[in-house]
Amino acid sequence: MTRSPAPLPLVDHRIYTIRLRKMGEFIEVFDRLAMPILLETLGTPVGFWTSQVGPLNQFVHCWAYGSLADYERRCEARDRHPGFPAYLAASEHLIAAQETRLIRRVEMKSLGGRL
Repeated sequence: MTRSPAPLPLVDHRIYTIRLRKMGEFIEVFDRLAMPILLETLGTPVGFWTSQVGPLNQFVHCWAYGSLADYERRCEARDRHPGFPAYLAASEHLIAAQETRLIRRVEMKSLGGRL
């Protein structure tokens, strides 16, 4: 059995609280305007989720990085991208709050590298 490469150790865990009844519009704007830029500058995302229980109207996305320097370099590239201001302007009225966390991977011996 071949093991997949170890996941990158640093994850940007981002939570956007979207204004009431605006999730569909936000996802459309994000997909159309942000995703092409993010794929070019940040690479492939870990994934996207929306909240179902607990705080509602939340859109969560995660991106993995090799180090803090890697995170900073890719985020700077995103922020300098000439198309990024258009996404920010189109989404501003849809987002009520944003949380950004950088979380580090923890290895558990009991899992034997299965994650």
